[in-house]
Amino acid sequence: MATLTEAPPPLSPTAPAKAPPRRRGRWTPYWLLLPGLLWLIVFFALPMLYQASTSVQTGSLEDGYKVTWHFATYWDALTEYWPQFLRSVVYAGAATVLCLVLGYPLAYLIAFRAGRWRNLIMILVIAPFFTSFLIRTLAWKTILADGGPVVGALNTLHILDVTSWLGWTSGDRVLATPLAVVCGLTYNFLPFMVLPLYSSLERIDVRLHEAAGDLYARPSTTFRKVTFPLSMPGVVSGTLLTFIPAAGDYVNAELLGSTKTRMIGNVIQTQFLNVLDYPTAAALSFILMAAILLMVTFYIRRSGTEDLV
Repeated sequence: MATLTEAPPPLSPTAPAKAPPRRRGRWTPYWLLLPGLLWLIVFFALPMLYQASTSVQTGSLEDGYKVTWHFATYWDALTEYWPQFLRSVVYAGAATVLCLVLGYPLAYLIAFRAGRWRNLIMILVIAPFFTSFLIRTLAWKTILADGGPVVGALNTLHILDVTSWLGWTSGDRVLATPLAVVCGLTYNFLPFMVLPLYSSLERIDVRLHEAAGDLYARPSTTFRKVTFPLSMPGVVSGTLLTFIPAAGDYVNAELLGSTKTRMIGNVIQTQFLNVLDYPTAAALSFILMAAILLMVTFYIRRSGTEDLV
């Protein structure tokens, strides 16, 4: 008896070959970078080149300036205005330390203890940015006015006696002294310290604190061994964002200080706008940039965060 066999399935039509994927344009990333590159070239690179050429020129405003490669301008500017350079570094360093001392507890509070008030405190931190930098600095002239409550409280606590002995105040007044300039710098640049610190602290896993507590670590030990080392990127970023603009600032020294508290930014402004000595002003600008670059590079390498460079 013949066995029945199943008929083979019908042959399916041959599937068409897939078209090769369309190759993306290799120039697309460069076209996307083009607007930013043009912006940097027009508003950063070209002005830098122009200032570099200005710093090696000689002449006068009446006769005109010519590029004579007079590099002695750098040495003359440095030897004449080194006290202002040193004063700028000291004032900016003091303001940076104060911002770190005041900003770290505030950032820690926002990151770990604020709860539902976190957004409100963050708004209060950045609220000063809604007011002009100039107006905020002028307000400190009222806050630190002679006979005001701040000066009265400092006199009552005999703080002005100590600061006057250190040379940061003059008698019973705060205005037109180094202390007033540092206070203005600290206030104006404090948000630049708080925001990076908060961003770094927020990333820390709170379970690490719980683990440290389970291992019988004291809160101070937990902070020293866990919290602060993990927040070092924020500390480095905050100190850089505070020190760099503070070192070149001239508004606080102009409005809150005196002729004895002039910073290098005031000298550059005077050379550009009043004396009209453009080569010296340009040379001072480049010296300031080079000094800050060297200090920042050394600081980053010493802090062990070379990845931020």
